Amino acid sequence: MEMSAEIIAHAPAFVLVAETAADVAAREALLDRAMGPKRKTKSSEKLRRGRRPSEGLAFVARDASGAVAGTVRLWDVTLGEGGAAALLLGPLAVDPSLKNAGIGSALMRHAVAEAARLGHAAILLVGDAPYYERFGFSAARTGALAMPGPYERHRLLALELVEGALDGASGTIKAAGRRLKAPTLAA
Repeated sequence: MEMSAEIIAHAPAFVLVAETAADVAAREALLDRAMGPKRKTKSSEKLRRGRRPSEGLAFVARDASGAVAGTVRLWDVTLGEGGAAALLLGPLAVDPSLKNAGIGSALMRHAVAEAARLGHAAILLVGDAPYYERFGFSAARTGALAMPGPYERHRLLALELVEGALDGASGTIKAAGRRLKAPTLAA
């Protein structure tokens, strides 16, 4: 039995690449479509505001035409006052028309692998445990941690990339890392 080339042609093809400055508008439009206007009011957003993603940890998925089909970024945070460094993952989003094509899973696996390769010890996120458990995330190590602002405690999940990285971690998660450059005003 011959496999039809037509069937293969309909399989969504995508490639994961580092996000570039040229992706900003497409990424923001994708996040608006996938998450809606309330996305900018979330506690995680407070930790990202005014910051740049952790060096080398912002990715997009491009479809066959080169358009941004998915996005994930990781951010530098500290675990409590003077606590250990960690990463905060998010947002993870895929174009709603491409859901269930494996793009989100591929972005997650790539982001976790790159964070580990770059020597980071732990990743936290706020999300649905049933989805993120398959990547090793759970709420088991986040009980003494808190987000700045409202959040659902059972949705604060973590993954240790280095065993014991979250031992003793407590307090409110704080933004760290690179700040966005302030726009310069023309005189």
